[in-house]
This record gives sequence, structure tokens and C-alpha cells, in this order.
Amino acid sequence: MIVVTGATGNVGRALVERLVDAGRPVRALTRDPQRAGLPARAEAVRFDPGRPAALFEGATKLFLYVQAAGEQAETLLAAARAAGVRHVVLLSSGIIQEGADEARASHSIHVIHATVERQIRDSGLAWTFLRPNAFAVNALHWAPQIRVGDRVRGVFADGLGAPIHEDDIAAVAERALLDDGHEGAVHRLTGPEAISNAGQVEEIGRAVGRPLEFVEMPPEQAGPELFPSLPPQMLQPLLKAFEATVGVTPEITDTVQKITGEPARTFARWAEDHADDFRN
Repeated sequence: MIVVTGATGNVGRALVERLVDAGRPVRALTRDPQRAGLPARAEAVRFDPGRPAALFEGATKLFLYVQAAGEQAETLLAAARAAGVRHVVLLSSGIIQEGADEARASHSIHVIHATVERQIRDSGLAWTFLRPNAFAVNALHWAPQIRVGDRVRGVFADGLGAPIHEDDIAAVAERALLDDGHEGAVHRLTGPEAISNAGQVEEIGRAVGRPLEFVEMPPEQAGPELFPSLPPQMLQPLLKAFEATVGVTPEITDTVQKITGEPARTFARWAEDHADDFRN
């Protein structure tokens, strides 16, 4: 039995579908099993951090999503080990790098993920850390604008990234859970090529069948309307992170291909897969 936290998230849902298709028993933890819309062959269980022992009964492996665990990660890890879980695959963050400078190390996203990584190392469980950089799915924050017009207001048109398809992350997680040799490994994950923010909008336009124009705005004018799902306290750190990508070649790894045998999918492919999300 493999327990998947964050089972209705972008990566978690893709992982559940992959494991079910592979014929593996999956316990998908979710806040609302009745509305989760998960595959019928997955065991959808209400995620109740107050009763952690019941979540891991009969399980040997765990996929852990930091945001799903919240401040309960240490308790969940202890309960998982007590129940017989032996290996945890963590969806961490590419912001964590060896020898990170003080500014990076003090970033809230770094602190959150580094804390859970440390808790896992101290838990006595075998572990694998997945550290993806930018997610292609973050481009969905442009969807409200694209649904109603052809101009997309945003910051740092020339900011570069190598965004990764969420299913490529899930594919690596699947192999880390099912194959030997991933214990104690740190896998850095990216898409296969650099693309600017303006270039992402252009590719989305191709996918939806109409030209789109990226209209750059000063970062000091950016507000919640550009990032509607972002907690307000995260806006300034996010803008600083975006600014740091202008004119800087992003990290690009071939980890997806090495582990899965398939090349990482381009942003253009991601846009095609998600074209309906940008339509009315």
C-alpha cells in the first residue's frame, strides 16, 4: 500500500492515476473524499491529522506533500514509521540548494521545505527528495485574463524559467516509489528548455488557437488581481524571485529522462494539455 498526501493537487492526482494504472494499491488522502473525483480503484480516505495512525495502516511507502502535511509533518512521519512505512518520497522545492546564500536560505519557501527535509532525515525512514523548480501549472494564474481577452498583463516579460509539467514530476515520483535505488537520493527536476514569461503566453495562445500579447507592467503595480490564489504575504517574495530570473539562464536538468526513460515535456506540450483551462 502506498499512501499519497495532497492527492487532489496537481502532482498528487497525477501520481494517484499513475499508480492505479500500474495496478498498485493506493490510499489517497484528501480533505473531502466524496468530492475528490479520484480513480475508483484508489482508496480515498479523509485526511485527519488528529488520527494519524489510521492513515497508514498496512502501508509501506508514503508520498508526502509539504503543504498537505502543514505543521503536522513530524507527527505524520512518526505515525507512518510506527505503522510500518519504510520509505517516504517528499515533494520538496528546487529553492533548496547546497551552499545556498543567506537570502535564499531565509526565504519562507526554503524554510518550510528545508524544515520538513530535516524532519524526514531525523525520522529514521528511508527517503527520496524531489526538488522541482518552476511548475508549468503556475501559468494558470493568467487564465482569468486569457478567458476574457487577448492581452495578458504581467511582470518581467523577459524572466526566464524551465517550467516542468506536473505529470513529469509524478512520473519521477512513481519510479522513486516503485523502483529500487532511490533511497537517499535528491532529484532536481526541471523542464527541458528555457522559456520567457512572454514566451509562455505565446505558447498558450497557440494552444487555444488565438494570438495573445504579454503586456509588461511595473512590479510595484502588481497586486492580488494578478495572483488571486497567492497569500498576500507571499507577493513580495514572489516578485523578487521573478526579478531574479530576468536575463539569467535557468537550471535545466535531464533527471526526468534519466529516471523515467522519457524526455521532460516542453511548456508548449503543457499548454496543449491544459488548453481547455484557458478557454471560456
